[in-house]
Amino acid sequence: MKSIFRCSAAGAALFSLGHVLAQTAAPSASLQEVTVTGNPLGATDLIVPAASYSGTGLLLRRGDTLGETLDGTPGVSSTYFGPNANRPVIRGLDGDRIRILANGGASVDASGLSYDHAVPADPISIERIEVLRGPGALLYGGSAVGGVVNVIDNRIPREPLEGVVGKADLGLSSGNAGRGAGVLVEGGNDRIGLHADMFDRRTSDVRVPVSLACTQGGGLALARRICNSASNVRGGAVGASLFFDRGYVGASASSYRNDYGTVAEDDVTIGMQSQRYALEALLRHPVGGLESLKGQASYTRYQHTEFEGGAPGTVFGNAGNDYRLEARHVKWGALQGVWGVQGESTRFSAVGEEAFAPFSRTRQDAVFMHEELATGWGRLSFGARSERVRVDAMGNPDVARFAPGSRDFKPFSTALGALWKLAPAWQLTAQWARSERAPKDYELFADGPHVATGAWERGDATLAKERSNNLDLGLQWTRGPHRAKFNVYRTRFTNYIGLEATGASEDGLPVLAYRQVPARFTGMEASGTVRLFDTGSTLDLEWRGDLLRATNLANGQPLPRVAPARVGATLVWTRGDWGARLGVDHLAAQRRVPAGEQASAAYTLWNAALTWRTRLGPSHLLWFVRLDNATDRLAYSATSILTQTAPGKSPLPGRSVKLGLQATF
Repeated sequence: MKSIFRCSAAGAALFSLGHVLAQTAAPSASLQEVTVTGNPLGATDLIVPAASYSGTGLLLRRGDTLGETLDGTPGVSSTYFGPNANRPVIRGLDGDRIRILANGGASVDASGLSYDHAVPADPISIERIEVLRGPGALLYGGSAVGGVVNVIDNRIPREPLEGVVGKADLGLSSGNAGRGAGVLVEGGNDRIGLHADMFDRRTSDVRVPVSLACTQGGGLALARRICNSASNVRGGAVGASLFFDRGYVGASASSYRNDYGTVAEDDVTIGMQSQRYALEALLRHPVGGLESLKGQASYTRYQHTEFEGGAPGTVFGNAGNDYRLEARHVKWGALQGVWGVQGESTRFSAVGEEAFAPFSRTRQDAVFMHEELATGWGRLSFGARSERVRVDAMGNPDVARFAPGSRDFKPFSTALGALWKLAPAWQLTAQWARSERAPKDYELFADGPHVATGAWERGDATLAKERSNNLDLGLQWTRGPHRAKFNVYRTRFTNYIGLEATGASEDGLPVLAYRQVPARFTGMEASGTVRLFDTGSTLDLEWRGDLLRATNLANGQPLPRVAPARVGATLVWTRGDWGARLGVDHLAAQRRVPAGEQASAAYTLWNAALTWRTRLGPSHLLWFVRLDNATDRLAYSATSILTQTAPGKSPLPGRSVKLGLQATF
């Protein structure tokens, strides 16, 4: 525990405060906490479009990466830099416009910097994933202008548990010769809760329906595999909480390691490691006028080394801490809300031949508020967030071209929303948001070769805050097991920061520069469920679809890496302990690409799954078999930069069968 206290002064103060509160709190009734990323007040009907996955639903869509797991959610695609580095793309926005959280707190890594950098979160250790589509800047910062992905686990227990419970996962997959295992154990009583988990997953090169060249090891071979796509992921965590009559205080320590091939280069692998230490405390009714006070703090050390032919090359590092304090006030008539403060500090470094960005330090502090007013016809919401961001570039002792520099920004974001209950089965939602985002360190100060984009990237230290106006309209219908949701949206950037070709070259590479242009994103999303019959067994039809157009308004050209029109459907059958699924997803051709870029062809993917629940003594067993890409269709992702920089080198995975067992006790 000593190392945890050394990690962050703010975290230590929070832990000490929580301990004092635990000792002095008077008895009071315990309240059930509800955590919803899109609404800190716990409302079940959300104004913002959101999705949540847990339990069997998460298990049957779980992939090897966070992007693969969420791909196919309406409005959500993935960057797909091969099977190992795959970050979510929400409504056409990726990188540092999508905020990836760990239990509502910051997740510090380098995945937003480059497409070949993986997110240090393995789906096998996740309990629930919440996805917020559209601007979440008010609650989570300017980097959430495109959306939020909140990865939730129970590493800090938040509710008392009597006795010992646990879960074990086993899995085998044919397409990548994968084998994975994870185990979780929790225990405690009404005063203390303990948690421990560990996981390990190994894969070989991924099978595809076409022969590809591979020069790994110096030779040349052809195989129906994606060259250099093997991986080895392992990690674990321990956590503990102390419960008292009006809340809890807890801490956790977790470790994540991932050794994987980058697929863009046959002999380059990445060795990644991340350690995260987190603290959390909650006090209900701390003083008059407050319903609850919640604090979080974490410290993360992240580093990965790029190995070239087994020899260490460029080393990327990022170390950071964050804190967040939320105060939820009691109702003022029909008005309830949350006010809070948040801060983050990170230090980035890159040492080696591919250090395309300088050493940098970024500091962000913010205050925010979110209020909701209940009405006879529904609910109104409004909020604001004010930030102060400082970015310092500190050069690089080994690279002379990086010059020191500093920029200060003061982003300010606001939002208004409404929910109308039109009829018992119908509700209408509307949200308007004006968001501001401070440029990232690499957008300001990059100047070097970047293998992931196959170019020399150059920042612009004069970039202004990125500003956008966002409008979202939604209509939802629910009647028994039947439901339907429709959303249309438009996001208008006055000065979108994009990476554009300059026509120049440097060291034989084309120069791409970060520039600001007006841009527009317009789209629609739809999903629903129809109960076809319910006679001892049930059969549901789940359907989904989305469409997006993104345009650079400065030249009328489409923006790059935008998902094509997508439609899909899944038949879901259940009878007692048995379940089965048969699904299909069709992606149209994406011919709307910038001049000089390669279009992507249409394709259709079929999948199926079978589940069976049984018991073994006190344990509940869930057996499942899943078939992905059943027709072994050759397909390429329109949202992957590899489709442009390395055409044909990294198609989507071919046919694969996954066998799995999840046991709970």
